[in-house]
Amino acid sequence: MSKVKEIYESTIKLIEILESGDELSRDEKIRVIEDSLEFRENLMRDLLPPFSEKENELGAQLIDLNKVLTGLLSAEKLLIQRDIKSLSLKKESTNKYANPYQSLATDGMFYDRKK
Repeated sequence: MSKVKEIYESTIKLIEILESGDELSRDEKIRVIEDSLEFRENLMRDLLPPFSEKENELGAQLIDLNKVLTGLLSAEKLLIQRDIKSLSLKKESTNKYANPYQSLATDGMFYDRKK
């Protein structure tokens, strides 16, 4: 099997994993995605020209699939960022509820100088 075909199939597999939804736990899904991306990166690193006509056609399809993959990875990243942000807000509000007087700011200090 040619390297271009292997890259094409690994890209399809990545897209299927990202579109599959919640079949895997988030940690497991991230691990599978990282492993697949690393495998795909190694294949791309070993890719050397010249290419046959069929490989050129697969390369053109890969460009389109790569755009789809980039969009799906960005969406997954945004979901993770949103969850991290909401978790930090929950943690902050829990701390404020447990000790409401901890973060009293003394920003209203005034020094009077007489001349």
